[in-house]
Amino acid sequence: MTTRRDLLGAAAALTGTVTLPASPLAAAAPAGPFVHRDGTRLILGNKPYRFVGANIWYGAYLGAKAQYGNRDRLRRELDKLQSIGVTNLRLLASSETSPLKNAVSPSFRNRGTTYNPALLDGLDYCLAEMGKRGMKAVLYLTNFWEWSGGMMTYLSYVNGGKFIDANDPAHPWPQFADATSEFYRTPKAVALYHDWVRELVGRTNRTTGTAYRDDPTIMAWQLANEPRPGGGPQVAARNLPFFQDWVRGTARLIKTLDSNHLVSTGSEGLKGSVERADIYNTEHGFPEIDYCTAHIWPLNWSWVSAKDLPGTHEAGRSKVAEYLQQHEALARGLNKPLVIEEFGYPRDGGGYDPESTTAFKDRYYGQIFDAVLNSVRTGGPIAGSNFWAWNGEGRAVHGDHRFREGDTNWVGDPPHEPQGWYGVYDTDTSTHALIKAHAQALSVAAPPIAR
Repeated sequence: MTTRRDLLGAAAALTGTVTLPASPLAAAAPAGPFVHRDGTRLILGNKPYRFVGANIWYGAYLGAKAQYGNRDRLRRELDKLQSIGVTNLRLLASSETSPLKNAVSPSFRNRGTTYNPALLDGLDYCLAEMGKRGMKAVLYLTNFWEWSGGMMTYLSYVNGGKFIDANDPAHPWPQFADATSEFYRTPKAVALYHDWVRELVGRTNRTTGTAYRDDPTIMAWQLANEPRPGGGPQVAARNLPFFQDWVRGTARLIKTLDSNHLVSTGSEGLKGSVERADIYNTEHGFPEIDYCTAHIWPLNWSWVSAKDLPGTHEAGRSKVAEYLQQHEALARGLNKPLVIEEFGYPRDGGGYDPESTTAFKDRYYGQIFDAVLNSVRTGGPIAGSNFWAWNGEGRAVHGDHRFREGDTNWVGDPPHEPQGWYGVYDTDTSTHALIKAHAQALSVAAPPIAR
């Protein structure tokens, strides 16, 4: 990996890479077709914008007119999501051709500037179909994790091909996260990423003929999926100036290219800020960042056991409630809206197939939905949520539920995870009913009258 001397040199060069010339920030979008922010509220057409959302990272892949695409399925999935009240989708809008063993293939880009036209057209098509259904999109522009290539791949493009894989026993936690966070200190890697930002934010949709910056289907650009300043506290502390320059510099770049859309970080929240509220507050306090985000993963964070949900669910529920309360308080302090944009839970018994029941998963979804609804009714900052994730018609291809290169039966669980681990299938009727009931309640919820 890079030496201390390399890092010092990178630090000296970084300001010129990510700190853009002073320029006016985009003015708040006027009332109209674009979602904009007013204090702790998201607004659309002079009314509060609240939503029930889903993650469907593979939307552009289904939309591609290629062997790995399936436009008929995409339309059916969008129709089903619309029927249960989902109006907001969080989509992967970049992937990088990668040496990492669990990275998805094909990808949007490689180390050069020749980008994949089929996937770009797939994203165009997905956005066009969403627009027909009145849905909004959040588009994330790279990934801290390995499953779409991400920041480690950008580093490999400029460091002679060096990388480490996540979950490699030779590199236990937090070595992958610490190594990935070198991205922020590496001007050449950030510059390649910024090339992609310019390409996508400046794109014109070939299906509709509408420039992305003028497309009201897009709610927000997101800097990355779950960006972290580091895995451990020491590396995170050392990286903070570089990480913060990257956040603000990238957000400012987007704002200079697109004056209509919101910008968010994609942060997990305190878990992505090494449990430090000051890091979260600085990252989300920049004026170029329009709203706060939080992700909640009780199983990943060992708050529950998949093999003993009856015995661990209530303890996990308490920790989820505390995490929600902490982030509501942070958002209020920043006077910005909050979106719970990832939350996932295992099926009963830890199974992956549709035949596994979802009683505890439904309880967890209910807890998140109740928190959103309560925040809306009490004038709190939560604007909406996006569950992770929509499997729809997708099913695991292999008996071991592992993704293999060439698989195209996309599900909501990315290639590095068991296929079916967290996703909502088209046959999960109890979960669908819960989502639909929440959408109906949210549509008529009213905050207290200001006095």
